[in-house]
Amino acid sequence: MDERAHIVVADDYNDVYATAPAVDRLRERATVTIHTTMATSLDAWVERLKDATIAVANRERIPLKAPLLDRLPHLEMIAQTAGGGSHLDLAAATERGILVSGTGGASASTAELTIGLMLAAMRRIPYGDAELRAGRWSQFVGRELAGKRLGIIGLGRIGSQVARVCVAMGMDVRGWSPSLTDERAAAAGAVKQDLDTLLAESDVIAVHLRLTPASRGILSREKLALMKPSALFVNTARAALMDEGALIAMLQAGRLWGAALDVYAEEPLPPGHPLLSLPNVVLTPHVGWIAEDSYRVFIEGVVENILAYLDGRPVPFPLNSDALEHRAAGR
Repeated sequence: MDERAHIVVADDYNDVYATAPAVDRLRERATVTIHTTMATSLDAWVERLKDATIAVANRERIPLKAPLLDRLPHLEMIAQTAGGGSHLDLAAATERGILVSGTGGASASTAELTIGLMLAAMRRIPYGDAELRAGRWSQFVGRELAGKRLGIIGLGRIGSQVARVCVAMGMDVRGWSPSLTDERAAAAGAVKQDLDTLLAESDVIAVHLRLTPASRGILSREKLALMKPSALFVNTARAALMDEGALIAMLQAGRLWGAALDVYAEEPLPPGHPLLSLPNVVLTPHVGWIAEDSYRVFIEGVVENILAYLDGRPVPFPLNSDALEHRAAGR
């Protein structure tokens, strides 16, 4: 491995890597280039990464699939924060001998944003803030979460954290996941329920399901139509889990009381997008995982993986260990 490898952080939109103490350890061993603006095309990603030996990828921002990998002849390693995702073609990376590593993750940030979005929507906090800033002392009636039924779609690591907080707030929590057991639901303070019943009976619905080929589009137009007109729909997972157009139509028609969203079919949301004009929607710009503590865990994990690779040691969190065999075989 070249002592002066070229490490490129191509997607540091939050501008945190330059001042992270752990990154100084990388600068001692390699050239580090950090990009803090958004790339908007495949050509832009290629331009940023064309000379990279190691690419640092923050969650799912970079389309790490064959069309990009084929144009990065020097790339040996992708240091991914957290695990894989729909942006990452592990098979394509392996075939090209590109080692991919992951890190641990901090789930509290997404769980906390979910709770925050619920409160913001139910108590109309963004509206009240905007009215005060405009010089108006507007009075309005919000809704309480206590006593409401919460349905969590995807009662895993993040969903279980949300469940425990909402139980403490006095909510009746139900959960559904493809492989959820009664015992695991009870451990989170929830009751297992089938998906259709959960959608039809919940006052608040929170989506925390992992995006897989099987779960993509699981919240179809027909499934969303099962929700009560008085329900609040919250999605901090992935937009591809739902039919966004159907959700917008329901909100526009008053067929759904409200929504709170952190993820969208197109990101960033383009000007004039219908969600931007809906008064019954609270929006955040895909920041569920973005928090100081989460970044610290991610960056420290990335640095440990890269230093292990540079030292010729086993990488602590490999996602495709057999990539090195493909590289050795000249594939």
